[in-house]
Amino acid sequence: MAQVTTYRGAFIDGEWVAGDGEEITVTNPDTGEAVGSVSAATPDQIDLAVASARRAFESWRRTTVLERVEICRRAYDICMERAEEIAVLITRETGKTIRESREEMVEYTADHFRRAAEDVLRHEGKVLPSTQGMNRKRILIVQEPVGVVAAVSPWNFPVDIAGIPIVYGLAYGCTTVWKPSELSPLCAEAFMDVLHDAGFPPGTANLVHGRGDVGQALVGHEGVDSVVFTGSIETGEKVARAAGLKNRVLELGGNGPQIVLADADLDAAVEGAIMGCFYLAGQVCTAAERVLVHRDVHEAFVQRLVERTKQLRVGDPLAEETDMGPMCHRGTLERTRAHIEDAVANGAEVVVGGTSNGMYHDPTVLTGVTNTMRIAREETFGPVAPIMAFDSLDEALEIANSTEFGLTASVFTKSLNDAWTAAEELRHGTVHINESTNYWDQMAPFGGAKKSGSGRELAGWIADALTETKQITFDLT
Repeated sequence: MAQVTTYRGAFIDGEWVAGDGEEITVTNPDTGEAVGSVSAATPDQIDLAVASARRAFESWRRTTVLERVEICRRAYDICMERAEEIAVLITRETGKTIRESREEMVEYTADHFRRAAEDVLRHEGKVLPSTQGMNRKRILIVQEPVGVVAAVSPWNFPVDIAGIPIVYGLAYGCTTVWKPSELSPLCAEAFMDVLHDAGFPPGTANLVHGRGDVGQALVGHEGVDSVVFTGSIETGEKVARAAGLKNRVLELGGNGPQIVLADADLDAAVEGAIMGCFYLAGQVCTAAERVLVHRDVHEAFVQRLVERTKQLRVGDPLAEETDMGPMCHRGTLERTRAHIEDAVANGAEVVVGGTSNGMYHDPTVLTGVTNTMRIAREETFGPVAPIMAFDSLDEALEIANSTEFGLTASVFTKSLNDAWTAAEELRHGTVHINESTNYWDQMAPFGGAKKSGSGRELAGWIADALTETKQITFDLT
């Protein structure tokens, strides 16, 4: 029988305490067995966590930059030492393949500590000239830590995504309260141990478990100064209302188009679609939710994509050779099925895949998809490649932009002119040329246009959510 992790509950003011709310059981989507359980926090415990963060902020913001950097560097070493252990836990909770979980821990999460340490050491202010004709005036612009940061994170990158506001917040002198997804709370506890063991003082990093009601109470709490949330548009709108005028970053859903022009390198475009549609079983906000292919190369592209899709190894996510594991959430699995059924009922054809067994859904290729189908209008969040044909770049751009989403897009072409035109015309926060929609770089600003969110995160770009810009004027006369 698989190991079951005993829950602890909330981490408040440097100590683990049992949550006083409901018990939440975590189930392995591969086996259906219980992985462990946690206890949700009550409103009183949310108050305690926020109060702990507020008290700690008064001393932490005055801690020298070099002290904060040294703790971040220790945390990097500890995180790397425990990366494999936490990766296995992520896989057991979410169904991500072990290679995907290992990538999350080693390439993304641990490196937040190193990047944050380097960024805060090089964080610069400005001295501006006076416009009042007074030579003795000096205007200084500095950025100060905002205060208490609430991080509400999803299950699909349960440690990496949360690590951005938490690690950068701590590096800049903020304190944090984290509400992880109820689907992946155990790896969150393991990451809190990393922070604690690295030496972040009590109260600087706190954790509360729970469902949406706990997250809603946290982001709306009067003691919270900044909110960083990743999730659906529907929940993001609720978070925005609850957060009010607080600093915030909202990274919401996507319906990313991958455009394949007639002159594209088809092998590269197929690999882009494989990564874009089937990485993490399609359960990524940056997934290629629509694959737009020029009619002149449509048949050749589909043939190659089908051949490549059939090569994917689906199965035990802990096996090193597995390319795609199960889906994590039954609601998402059912939406994937519904989108495929709707598409087929309205004229689309399943070329490969299309069925599911338990929490596993076949990697699926659909042709004949049109904009009237749900799968083209909504975020599926499943392992489906919906193929849409077009006749011109203008038509492709019109289709790509005809959505309320605007997170990522990609274009495959050998034409610099077409690539440049597409990059300027696509109303998405990120546009990749000859690269998968699922490519992201930890040094680049990440975020969406339209309803896909507001603000930017990753590296120094998240500083706007974690700091307040202050003007200081000196009159030297």
